[in-house]
Amino acid sequence: MNTDRYAHLLKNVEKPGRYIGGEVGEVIKDKDKAELRFCFCFPDTYEIGMSNLGMRILTAVLNNTDYCYCERAFAPWHDMESQLRSTNTPLYALESGDPLGEFDILGFTLQYELSYTNVLNMLDMSGIPLYSADRGEQYPLIVGGGPCTYNPEPLADFFDIFIIGEGEEAILDLTELYRECRRNGTKKVEFLRKAAQIEGFYVPSLYEVTYNGSGIVEAVTPKYDDVPAKIKKRIIEDLDSVFFPTAPIIPYIDVVHDRVILEVFRGCIRGCRFCQAGMVYRPYREKSAEVLDRCAAQAIENSGYGEIALSSLSISDYKQLDKLINGLLSWTDDKKIGLSLPSMRIECYQQEY
Repeated sequence: MNTDRYAHLLKNVEKPGRYIGGEVGEVIKDKDKAELRFCFCFPDTYEIGMSNLGMRILTAVLNNTDYCYCERAFAPWHDMESQLRSTNTPLYALESGDPLGEFDILGFTLQYELSYTNVLNMLDMSGIPLYSADRGEQYPLIVGGGPCTYNPEPLADFFDIFIIGEGEEAILDLTELYRECRRNGTKKVEFLRKAAQIEGFYVPSLYEVTYNGSGIVEAVTPKYDDVPAKIKKRIIEDLDSVFFPTAPIIPYIDVVHDRVILEVFRGCIRGCRFCQAGMVYRPYREKSAEVLDRCAAQAIENSGYGEIALSSLSISDYKQLDKLINGLLSWTDDKKIGLSLPSMRIECYQQEY
């Protein structure tokens, strides 16, 4: 990004590195040649968003296509927000510096409920109407994903589409449909009707919500016969074949998780009813130790990081843990690469399940 256009703002903020882009590993494409421009929006600060593995994966998935250019945007800190508002400067993407309102699709990840107001604030700072009913053809499509979409109704009036479940395949289904509809001159209303036919896609405007006397949702009923009454979440069955980014973007400033993050498995074998993650990320699926070792080696080579974190809900439940650790230690010891095993439990279930 050419920071000259925002230099008058950056000199007055605490951490300009949050807003300049240009990091090692950043993907730059010719925006004029891209058929579709997508901005992945994380409704929290740069340090938190750049630590999120889901964001790393999905931006890389989109940029791995030849037709889509995916950029990034984050919720600004108070000092930058006041600068943007006082100068009537819209919120912009890091790669190009273009306002969010110029993109085709804005994708928000909903990781926790406390970020909901940040979503609306980012739309407001971009000059984009908050309610989906008020956004015509000239505005970007607003899409939500992440664990909070399993209960999407609090934000249903603000989003055009929710993607329920895992996004690596679903996000490509979305962009390919959008690309096809644009080529055919399909209107937004018709596009949303088509999107509702895709597994895992919830289009709130195509449903009628009724409430009981206490104001609690009583029923969510499709307005049309071809709109599914229930949404089935998307699941990646084979984690070994799913895309994993081995060339991560390296931030200029310290972020929360500044290391290679290696996703070992998804789901949980325990099924504790109080645990949101253990329920929504079901079923339990593992990556093989060979694939994990290869991805880790490539990510270290491309990033220069000195630490690998094994990410999962309970790493001690991984059936190939000994094989994985021994394989990693065979080359990380010589290179002085550290290994961290978060989310450990005292007991483990190593039997067949």
